[in-house]
Amino acid sequence: YSGIIQEHLAVRNYGGLFDVSHMGEFYVTGEGAETFLQFLTLNDVTTLQPGDAQYSAMCNSSGGILDDLIIYRYGPDRFMVVVNAANIDKDFQWFFQHCPGDVSLENRSSDISLIAFQGPLSREILSGILNIPLEDLGFYTFRETEAFGATITVARTGYTGELGFEVYGPHTTIPEIWDAILDRGASKGIIPAGLGARDTLRLEMKYCLYGNDIDETTNPLEAGLGWITKLDKGDFIGREALLEAKANLTRRLVCFELQERGIPRHGYRIFRDSTEVGVVTSGGQSPSLKKGIGLGYVPREFAKSGNRVSVEIRGKQVPAIIVKPPFYKGGSLHN
Repeated sequence: YSGIIQEHLAVRNYGGLFDVSHMGEFYVTGEGAETFLQFLTLNDVTTLQPGDAQYSAMCNSSGGILDDLIIYRYGPDRFMVVVNAANIDKDFQWFFQHCPGDVSLENRSSDISLIAFQGPLSREILSGILNIPLEDLGFYTFRETEAFGATITVARTGYTGELGFEVYGPHTTIPEIWDAILDRGASKGIIPAGLGARDTLRLEMKYCLYGNDIDETTNPLEAGLGWITKLDKGDFIGREALLEAKANLTRRLVCFELQERGIPRHGYRIFRDSTEVGVVTSGGQSPSLKKGIGLGYVPREFAKSGNRVSVEIRGKQVPAIIVKPPFYKGGSLHN
């Protein structure tokens, strides 16, 4: 589209429109659906009312993260689970492997298109296009509605730190909504945005990226996802391993800012004095802050904000400081 920096700044200031139809959607229905998802995932599914969405993850029996995901509760026995694109087949196999007889599973990933409209102007513009009020749609809630001749789901979640909405619907309908948003929003600075900008936006918020910051070799507690890990909710896959991990945490996923010019990249080594202590999991130049930022796992003793480390960039040790998340604090997320 326009380029990562222009797209990134458009989302922060006005709005950007992402095509994220590559994400996976599973329908989980039946009398045992809630119990099944409660056992499969880390967060407490029983707290969801119809119209609520929940960020969660699922682990293997060793406590390693298989994927992070969002659960949407449509009714008492009807859920949609949205998973990462690269994990669709693996995840569906995991769901199928553990599925009891009173639950039906359907992989609808190839039937559903998805756009994410993120930015301070997103509510105003989308409300006008869909002709429904979105002021009362709270963070991590959603609704089904009729628009452009089809049933769609409008959710208020996001991966950017800005006010924003996701729209799920048929392949024939979502392009019409995409065009309508751009037609109405062009004069206000709304532009299409790609996955490069999505990556810089989520990095500024310390939102984990599966395959970089979290995977089967990491557990949710060291990744800073303790807030979605409900160890007291009853049994779930990985619980015993996570109880043990909680008592023996050795490292943490931290945010760092470079103190000199440089761009940290995935795989670069992190040092404390002359000792290698970690590796960069995500990094780049922050378009909002105009400095190099990154995430990486370091030993717990160095994980407090204010601690100084360095990142090896092209053979040079570039000084960095551990900071509290998020990097960018001026978002419209809760407006």
